[in-house]
Amino acid sequence: MKRTLIATALLASAFAAQAAAPATDTTVVLVHGAFADGSSWDKIIPLLQAKGLKVVAVQNPLSSLADDVAATQRVVDAQTGKVVLVGHSWGGTVITQAGTSDKIKALVYVAAFAPSEGEATANLGKDYAVPPGIATLQADAAGYLWLPTDSVAKNFAPDVPPATAALIAATQGPINAKAFGDVTTVAAWKTKPNYYIAAANDRMIAPALQQAFAKKLNATTVTLKTSHVPMVSQPAKVAEVIIAAAQR
Repeated sequence: MKRTLIATALLASAFAAQAAAPATDTTVVLVHGAFADGSSWDKIIPLLQAKGLKVVAVQNPLSSLADDVAATQRVVDAQTGKVVLVGHSWGGTVITQAGTSDKIKALVYVAAFAPSEGEATANLGKDYAVPPGIATLQADAAGYLWLPTDSVAKNFAPDVPPATAALIAATQGPINAKAFGDVTTVAAWKTKPNYYIAAANDRMIAPALQQAFAKKLNATTVTLKTSHVPMVSQPAKVAEVIIAAAQR
């Protein structure tokens, strides 16, 4: 708790001190997670652009870790200047593998997985109870996983207006179940400055597991009392962390 309060104060100080900062040569690349697409960042993007940052949201195919990493790296490679790479949920696994470029100045994990090299996402929560939302996953004939509409409202995004939850459910991106078994070969967080936004009321990734990730990364950590989608329910606070990472 003490560390979280200190980190929050430092971030608030950095945000206030640099509120009038001019546009930089930094691009924020946003990587969505499973059961989502690039529109999951729609409340974050204008907040970052208002600070003069260029922003690009990756559209992951969610077909495999390799495919999502390739999609993310193409976006990173297309940027000039430095990049802050942000990953939500499954996107944390993606940025862990994809974030090794010299262009990457910082990584930001948002209620996200943060594996070490040689780990598969499916195994990361084995020492924790199965989160309520995970227990509701459905699979189609091709092996792609998706969340029923009622589970999106109850487990994925219970702290947003019903209309927003319905939109999230309608635009969700099913993920190939096999992707969760794909193993990372690098851990970019070992060589990059990193930040972790933990969601205290998450019903998709155990909050205790998120805190364990943040501790393992030795990340600058902020804990928000949100569901699995803090970038939707508390976008201003998430944007503050990303801006601090961009202006470090």
